[in-house]
Amino acid sequence: MNEFMPHQTPTKTGWIEVIAGCMFSGKTEELIRRLRRAMIARQKVIVFKPKLDNRYSEREIVSHSEQSLPSEIVEDASEILELSKDAQVVGIDEAQFFKMNIIDVVTKLADEGKRVIIAGLDQDYRGQPFEPMPQLLAIAEYITKTQAICVVCGNPANRTQRKTQSKDRVVVGASDIYEARCRKCHTIYGE
Repeated sequence: MNEFMPHQTPTKTGWIEVIAGCMFSGKTEELIRRLRRAMIARQKVIVFKPKLDNRYSEREIVSHSEQSLPSEIVEDASEILELSKDAQVVGIDEAQFFKMNIIDVVTKLADEGKRVIIAGLDQDYRGQPFEPMPQLLAIAEYITKTQAICVVCGNPANRTQRKTQSKDRVVVGASDIYEARCRKCHTIYGE
């Protein structure tokens, strides 16, 4: 005889949300919006950003639209585990600046029952996948792909145009160095 056996609702289910896109597409703004909603719900929230990112503030994540939240500064993703022990929700901005160990860190946090929300560039200035973002996208339960507006033609933009000739993959900057471009208007200097 087949009896209906109801499933028990898990009490400590964690998950990973990734917000990815080009510069000026609203990634940090969306991260802040989600974290503020969790705070309104009286959840324990902690926010992290890499030490490398000091564009707008040393101690806060800041969107290009000047929204901000206090954050912890970490040099390596492994520091996040200890610092977020008591948190229910963990926010991580500029994930592309972390080493590949961030994948294990966010997996462990989600396995512990935490909601992990990550924002970062999915492509570098050349339009190539920007590690570790592709791997984070692959393990996420929820993905949001943001787009900006191309400054040349006004179409949806999914690329970050570097306005300098530096060939370094990581050059921290804002509108002084970068702008949003669509696939058609994106170029790489010197190529």
